[in-house]
Amino acid sequence: MLPKVQGFVAAVLGPLGQGDLSTVAREIREFDSLVRSRNDIHDVLTDTSIAHIARGNIVHELLNGKVQPSTLRLLCYVAVQSPAQHVPKEIDDLAHTAHRMSEGLVDEVPSLSLLEARRRVGGFADAHLEDVSTDNFTGIEDDLFRWARYVEANGALRRELVDRDAPLEARVSLTTELLNGKVSATALALATYVIIGGRPRDVVGTLDFLVDYVAKSRDWRVARVFTARAMDDQTREQLTASLRAVSGKNVELEVAEDPSLLGGVLVEMGDLRVDATTRGRLGSLRDAVSPGHFYESNSDR
Repeated sequence: MLPKVQGFVAAVLGPLGQGDLSTVAREIREFDSLVRSRNDIHDVLTDTSIAHIARGNIVHELLNGKVQPSTLRLLCYVAVQSPAQHVPKEIDDLAHTAHRMSEGLVDEVPSLSLLEARRRVGGFADAHLEDVSTDNFTGIEDDLFRWARYVEANGALRRELVDRDAPLEARVSLTTELLNGKVSATALALATYVIIGGRPRDVVGTLDFLVDYVAKSRDWRVARVFTARAMDDQTREQLTASLRAVSGKNVELEVAEDPSLLGGVLVEMGDLRVDATTRGRLGSLRDAVSPGHFYESNSDR
């Protein structure tokens, strides 16, 4: 199972009771069987020409309203995060993991390389940040940053947390004891999983990774929209739906009017920048006909 999927699964399945786990495991197993028995679905999910977000949307359309929310979250995440050719295997691995957990069997968290362990923690963060308001992201970043600096400056604490020979439960309990009631519930969950899913000797590094990860996640949840004139509600809804389809996340618009754009909109979200303004098109035209380019007309021939 991919590292990011491992972390996401831990976040989604970990809190479920035995009854809900059994239901989710059964539904994932049924979808796994469907993918293996239906060539049309298998071919769509493994088509490398289909964008990863589109694969997630396809799974969502197939299952929305037919399975538990946790089942839907997991299968959509697998479809988005997995390389197309690996989607069926990842679904099969997910079905196996969910079944074992429903049977009360908890496997030891596998050891990964430093980068893969950070990706696993990132997957765990994805699950916890899905329903968090962007207004709270800055607070989560601050909590994690301050905790990282505290661990970094406290030699005795750092030695306890990075001790690979110390029982995992003891290191988790120590983290919880020091942070409970002092940071947000999301920050506490993430800091705790750094101990569980990260590399023992990379606690501070993984916390710093999380600070950046949360910041980037916020950037992909907030779209800064600059428009020449006020947008009506219908246009807002259409733009929000389009950006949600592109990013696979719930998107909030921050709209600012800028008459100098002349017309259209300029959208900035994460590292995506779409310039559909009149000023932008005029700039492109000006570059195309700038001095130094020779254009021969039919009358010159």
